[in-house]
This record gives sequence, structure tokens and C-alpha cells, in this order.
Amino acid sequence: MNGILIICHAPLAHALRQCALHVFPDCGATVAAVDVQPNLSPEETLATARIALEQLASTPQVRTVLVLTDLFGATPSNVAQKLVDGVRARLVTGVNLPMLLRAVSYRHEALDALVARAVSGGTQGVMQVAITAPQNQNTRLPQHDPDAHHHQQ
Repeated sequence: MNGILIICHAPLAHALRQCALHVFPDCGATVAAVDVQPNLSPEETLATARIALEQLASTPQVRTVLVLTDLFGATPSNVAQKLVDGVRARLVTGVNLPMLLRAVSYRHEALDALVARAVSGGTQGVMQVAITAPQNQNTRLPQHDPDAHHHQQ
């Protein structure tokens, strides 16, 4: 089974973990979180993340680890890049709740498959939702709208 380590700007990592636990109460041992605090240096954050990764990897059912971060190029992602080796741990940035829930759902799959599922879950979870106009309300566009031929999807 794969472990999942979330490294994000505080308080996002722990908030995402709590959401995962809300949906999958049994995932606590295989999902860990590190919140990157603004007052800590990257070196201190890396030390904390290394401890979290080692603890997760020492869990009996965890063979490999998927590391999820919030923003490529920011401290959480930079710290995570120093943690992953590409074999026992992989890194995906741009974490969102659909990505995390997909990863937790498929954490029993091989690491390569889990990475693909996480990325697709994250991208498929982002969409524009069409708003249906309530019945009996005027649906005409305002006169100042330059696109007078606009139609809702």
C-alpha cells in the first residue's frame, strides 16, 4: 500500500488530511500532513518533513509514498523535491481535495498508477458549473453586456 504525505502552506495540509479522514475514517495511518509555517526556515521544514516521511514509511502496510504539495516552486514543493527519490516516493504538486480523495481511494495500487489517478482526480475535479436560472425569473442579459448572444451551458 502507498502512504500519502501532504506538505502545504499552513493550515492546508492538516485541513486536507482532516477532510480525507472525514470521508475515509480508516486512512489515518497512511495519510500524514506537514503544514509549512511562515516563521520556519526551509531547512527546519525539511527536517520536519523528513521525520513525517520516515514515520509514514515505517508503517507496516506502507511500501511507497505519494507526496502531495500545494504550489509548484513554493517552499512546500521545494522541500518535497528534496524528499522524493522517484522510486519509493513520488511528488505531485497542485493538490486539491478531489486529487487527495482519489489518491486515498486508490492507495492500494502501484505507485505509478496512483500518481496517474491522483493527477486525473485533481484535474477532473476542477470544472465550471453551469447555473440553471430559477423558473419564472427574467433571464435576459443586462443591456451593458457586450455579448448579447450569450447562452448558458
